[in-house]
This record gives sequence, structure tokens and C-alpha cells, in this order.
Amino acid sequence: MIDLLKKINGPNDIKKLPISSYPRLASEIREFLIDSVSKTGGHLASNLGTVELTIALHAVLNLPKDKIVWDVGHQAYTHKILTGRKNLFENLRQLDGLSGFPKAVESDCDSFDTGHSSTSISAALGMATAMKIKNDDSKVVAVIGDGALTGGMALEALNNVSALKRNMIIILNDNEMSISKNVGGMSKYLNQIRLGERYNELKHDVEKSLNSIPRIGDGMVKKVKHTKDKFKNLFIKSSFFDDLGVTYVGPVDGHDINELITLLKRSVKLDHPVLIHIKTVKGKGYRFAQENPSKFHGIAKFDKASGEVLNKTNLLSYTDVFSKHILNLAKDDDRIVAITAAMPDGTGLTPFAEKYPSRFFDVGIAEEHAVTFAAGLAKEGLKPFVSIYSSFYQRAYDQILHDVCLQNLGVVLMCDRAGLVGCDGETHQGIFDISFITSMPNITVIAPKDVYELKAAMNYAKDCDGPVFIRYSRGTAIAEGNENKYDITKGDIITKGRDVAIISIGNIYSEVKVAAEKLNKDGIKPTVVNPIFLKPLNTKLIEEIANDHTLIVIVEEAIKNGGFGEQVEVFIKENNIDCKVKVLAIDDKFVEHGEVPQLRKRLGIDGIGIYNAVKDNLD
Repeated sequence: MIDLLKKINGPNDIKKLPISSYPRLASEIREFLIDSVSKTGGHLASNLGTVELTIALHAVLNLPKDKIVWDVGHQAYTHKILTGRKNLFENLRQLDGLSGFPKAVESDCDSFDTGHSSTSISAALGMATAMKIKNDDSKVVAVIGDGALTGGMALEALNNVSALKRNMIIILNDNEMSISKNVGGMSKYLNQIRLGERYNELKHDVEKSLNSIPRIGDGMVKKVKHTKDKFKNLFIKSSFFDDLGVTYVGPVDGHDINELITLLKRSVKLDHPVLIHIKTVKGKGYRFAQENPSKFHGIAKFDKASGEVLNKTNLLSYTDVFSKHILNLAKDDDRIVAITAAMPDGTGLTPFAEKYPSRFFDVGIAEEHAVTFAAGLAKEGLKPFVSIYSSFYQRAYDQILHDVCLQNLGVVLMCDRAGLVGCDGETHQGIFDISFITSMPNITVIAPKDVYELKAAMNYAKDCDGPVFIRYSRGTAIAEGNENKYDITKGDIITKGRDVAIISIGNIYSEVKVAAEKLNKDGIKPTVVNPIFLKPLNTKLIEEIANDHTLIVIVEEAIKNGGFGEQVEVFIKENNIDCKVKVLAIDDKFVEHGEVPQLRKRLGIDGIGIYNAVKDNLD
């Protein structure tokens, strides 16, 4: 029975409920989340773990005046419910529906759009600094997970927090790895003392009085602080944060609403940064998610009673193909090592880690480090395969350019989730990699369309002296060709026609095939070309096609600016080849969440859209 949730219809409605009812409210929210996400899919385990924390934050803060910055943002479902959006959950992550991440366009209570990790402290510090400049007394809270705290940007922000000393709260949500041992009642007691008004007023007064004593005052303050820190660290291992000028509190039970509310009320009164370290359980309240939080991190529609995914397919994905083939390659080549950034399951490297533990490296949420680490391995003669999602490679642009390409090192960059990924939306669509990678000297860029080409690309990369970037999509892998059919460096003319040449890039071939079949029914005979190599540009193939056709249509599931299509256009114009070129790609914009077929249709790069574009341009 969901009675309390019916009373939550807008920001701050939670304050109308008695605090004693909050545990029951937490249970109702968990029931609502499990039911909703089972019907739509989404991030479940992380959201079930932050219900009490979110209730406490909303009970203490005044939204939207006060600001909460959710690191990554996949744990903000309860926040959305408490700000009046529970009725939108039936369309969670659906086209034109509720986003699975914080979005300012949805609500003023979403203070900062997030989707990638380790950004919250930087953003919150900027907000807190702006508040001070404006003489605004709004409170700012950053919520960051223990995994995201390993990201370099988070550590850079913490360093800056110590310099600026702004009034802000950092919630460290520790739900996986133990950072420090809970020392029970003494820890709880010291937390209350350190955040108490009397303690902080007394500390300030004592320091002020001692500093006023000529010549010896400053030295006495330093000795008192030294003694205090030595005593304090007998009970709380907080010196890392305290040395940065951030008051550390914790560990605290992240499911104890009353304790969280008490600490938050004390923390918002302080004039310096506070870090509250809470311990939570991923998937709390739902047995299947609690036992297997990785599976329920981002899950498709599932059966609540069994926890099993609905409409599950046994077909191989491109990630599965990569996972199996790198094992085959590594068996015969002990130079091969594999690297990922906190995504061994998502990138398919868990089997490699199990079979070759000494040759597998999960560097945590640190894509920049992953790439330069790989460069170091390659420099010493190993063959590193780095597997990262397309949208996360954006974070390692400088490292790919300077540390890999500049030195022409044999690093293989496996780009998973290239192209549209669907329901995670703008921050996760893999549509920018072609534009920024093909602009780099020395690198080879390959876009296989099927299983056999992906394996062939990996074989080629293994023996290549320079850097290779292989992009492949999310979803079911197609296997139409022959494993030994051709030399992938030459590209492939799949069907030979006469009226129009359609150049298909990677995974979009499935849509090009639909368009070609419809055109054939209309008596139009298209030539379908699969270049496979996007860089270096196969100018011989392009020139051959351009000389045989009056129209070339290039289709790519990527941003148009700087993409493959534009590079072909430039080549044809610079060489004065008499051939019209039409590029079907994604215009200069971000792409929202929705199912991939829906998004392709809206963007005009599905089979029907390609068919119509060819007909229009032939006319």
C-alpha cells in the first residue's frame, strides 16, 4: 500500500510528513522503484541504495534554492520522486519521457546535468563559490560514490576545495569498498562533537585567543592542532580529508534516516567544507538486486518475482564477440594484455580477467590513466587492448593524442557502444568518436559491420605497429559474411549497382540493407559499399565509386561535423570529381534517450529515411 507517496507531489512536500514516518516512506519508495523499473528497465541497484540518504537530504534542504549535485546521476530516481515526478516514471528512459539522469529541463530541482562520473565535487564547488560571491546563503551538496572518488577529476576538485574552503557538503556514498573501519559508538560520538556548534565556536575562539598572543601564539596553535590530530586519528582515520581542510565525518549508516538528518542539520551551519562518509547497501530491499548489484546496475525490463530479464536473447553481442576473440588471440600471444576502466563486465573482459589475471588491469574510473598506462605497456613491447565505451573515450582525448598517437605506439583501442546506445541518453550516445579520432595523426580507425570483420580487425590490430581504434555497437551482432572472404584493408563492395552508391559505416548497415531492398523494388539498383577502414581514407575505393556513379549517399550513425562523410565530400571536391555527395548523419546536436530504432527514425537514418533521401536526391 503506497499511502505516504500520494502526499508527495512537489518539492519539499516531504517536510509535511512527520520524521517518524520516513522509514515507512522509504519502504514505499523502494516498492515503487522495483515495480516501475521492472516495467521500463533502468538503474535499480544504485537507486535502492540511496533512498534514506535522499529522504534525509530533502528533509533538511530547501529545494530548488539549495542544490544537490548527483555524481553520475544514475542514483537520482528517489530525488525525482520527491520533487513531484513520480507520475512520469511510466515513461522512464522512453522517447520524450523521463530521463534516467538529472536534467535541468525537467525540473529546477535538478541543479546540474550529469551522466559521467567524478564531476560532482567540481560542479558543487563552483556553485558554492558563486553563492559566496553573490552573498547567497543557499546550501550546496555533492553526492559521490566511492568508485567515482577514484577519478582524477574528483581528486583535483578535493585539492581545490582545500584552497577555497567553501561552505559545502560532500556525501561520500561508500557502497562497495571499505575506506575506513567503523569504530562504533565512539565514531558516532566524535561525529556529533565535531559538527556541534559549541565545539566549532570554542575551537574558533581558542584559536583566535591564542593567535592574539605576541610571538608565541601562532606556535601554540600549531602544537594544539598537532596534538588534537594525533588524538583524533586514534579513533577516526580521517587525516586524508582533514589534511585537505575538509572536516571528515564517518563512517555513518547510510540507511539511518534520523542520524543522517542530524548530521546534515549540523553540517549546513558550518562555514567550511564537510565530508560525510556513509555506508550503504546496493540493491537494498530487493533480494535479487542486493545479491547481484552488477546485474541490476542497469537492467532491462524484468520479472519482479524471479529477478530474471524479460525477452532475454541468447544471441551474441559485439561485446561477446570481442570477449571471446581476445581470449583466442591471447592464447597464442603472451604480449597481449587487457585494460578497462571499472567496466570488466560491460566490456566483456571478465572472462579474460579470470583466465589471465596477471595480464588484466581494471584501473577504476580513470579513462585518462587507462590510455597512458597502455602507452607505457606498449612502449615496453606488450600489446595492450583497451576496452572503453565510446562516450567515455571522450575523457581521454589528450592521452590518445599525445601519449599514444604522437609516439605512434601499438595500443589497440576497442570502442564499445559506438553509435546510438538508446535509453541512457545524451551523455552516453557514442556519436562523437569518429570526428575526434579520425582527426589524429598516425591512428588507424576501423568500423566493422559484422562478427567476421570485428575479428579480422582485431587480428589486424594485433600485428599493427601503430595505434588502432576499432568501433563497434551495442546490441546483437550480425554474421552475414565469410570469415576469410576478403582483405579488410581494401573495403568491400557488398552489392554492385548502377544508379546510386550507398556507403555504409559499421553497424548502420542493417538500415542500409533495408533501404537497398526497397530501392530495388522501385527499379533503382544501388551499389552498397562497406569501407571498413575509416582512416586512412581509402581514396582508391572512393574514386572508383565516384567515377561510376552520379550520386553517393554516405550513412553513418555519428555526428556529421568532422565525420567520415564530410571527409569523403572534401576529397571529391578537392579532386574535382563530378559526383554529387549526400551525407546522412546526425546534425550538430545532442541525442536524447529512447529506443535505438525510434531515434534512428527521428534522425532520418533508419531504412525508410535512407530510402527517402536517396529517392529525393536522385530526383
